[in-house]
Amino acid sequence: MQVNAAPHPTLTPRREWALLLILAGIQFTHILDFMIMMPLGPQLTQAFAIPDSKFGLLVSAYTFAAGASGLLASLYIDRFERRRLLLVLYFLFAVATLACGLAPTYESLMVARIAAGLFGGILSAMIQTIVADIIPFERRGKAMGVIMTSFSVSTVMGVPLGLFVATKSDWHMPFFGIAAISFLLIVAAWKVIPSLKGHLHARGETGPLQGIQEVLRDPNHLLAFCFSFCLIFAGFSIIPYITIYLQSNSVLGPSDIPLIYLAGGTATLLSAQIIGKLSDRLGKLKMLQIIAGIAMVPMALITLTENMGIVSILIITTCFFVFVSGRMIPGMAMVSAAGNPKNRGTFMTLNSSMQSAAMGLAALIGGHLITRTPEGLIENYWLCSVIAIVFNIVALLIARQIRMYK
Repeated sequence: MQVNAAPHPTLTPRREWALLLILAGIQFTHILDFMIMMPLGPQLTQAFAIPDSKFGLLVSAYTFAAGASGLLASLYIDRFERRRLLLVLYFLFAVATLACGLAPTYESLMVARIAAGLFGGILSAMIQTIVADIIPFERRGKAMGVIMTSFSVSTVMGVPLGLFVATKSDWHMPFFGIAAISFLLIVAAWKVIPSLKGHLHARGETGPLQGIQEVLRDPNHLLAFCFSFCLIFAGFSIIPYITIYLQSNSVLGPSDIPLIYLAGGTATLLSAQIIGKLSDRLGKLKMLQIIAGIAMVPMALITLTENMGIVSILIITTCFFVFVSGRMIPGMAMVSAAGNPKNRGTFMTLNSSMQSAAMGLAALIGGHLITRTPEGLIENYWLCSVIAIVFNIVALLIARQIRMYK
């Protein structure tokens, strides 16, 4: 069901395209900052002499910090002009990422990752809120497709390049690169993103706690939160440990891992645009049902690739990237339309907290489910697939009940 919302600010097609590219760039650095931890897992566990569970904690600390900052941000996010707030948070995120590259110990890296999570965790919510404020619902699937290509680009270029740089120097360098790109994007974003103040007039004199109460009292918002949590939890039950599993159980060397990300990212880069356009043409819910239904096949197979050849592994991992990330395009278009426009920033920030909590909890549970044999092989990874498929099915059931604003 769709409900009319407040009018959207209008931009010329050229300005709108530039806006989406800048927002995709910001999303790219934010996602890459998180994604780069996955393939760097073997290097970090060796550099700091830590077990897999401590690496999982390093991943979870970022997402839990992002979730906590989202809860805090929900108190003020709709009380400030969108562009200024986005740029301040992005600057602080860039500084925290630079600190990750300078970290000399596991403990200092943990502190830097928490700081990056505190500021970076709000960026996705801000980006999705700005897209929902500016792009009409009829074109929002395509717009989300552009934003979601940031995931693809981060895997096509960022992750393999980051691994290459880390191999040729050390694990610190990828973080320096992300920070440098972020500082450049801050300048571009200041020039391209328009001032967005319409939500300030719609809110009136509503206090911060009252705004959160309004969001949480809406049953449709609660459905959207549960849907978003399940959608993310399904993916991140598996994602953080793909690299470690493939290297430990599938006889893949470090030089093979960039190929996995390159193939999966390239395919996702192409498929994201197609999925976005089809979401606008066929309907967001229908496209979600198709993509999420197909996604359960690679979800099941990716944790069972022992003794397979490199070609079979590439096919499975590429399908995993395409369809698991593809669910997010119609899914996030639906979520962005589920929030009442006057409290959309608060709604999207709370939703971001739910997603961060889902990432962190899924990574933490996955780290405790998998075990190692005396020979160093990963066991019980298939349990992560079972959990992922269950949460994916629950997300599909909830999606049917969500009401959407235009």
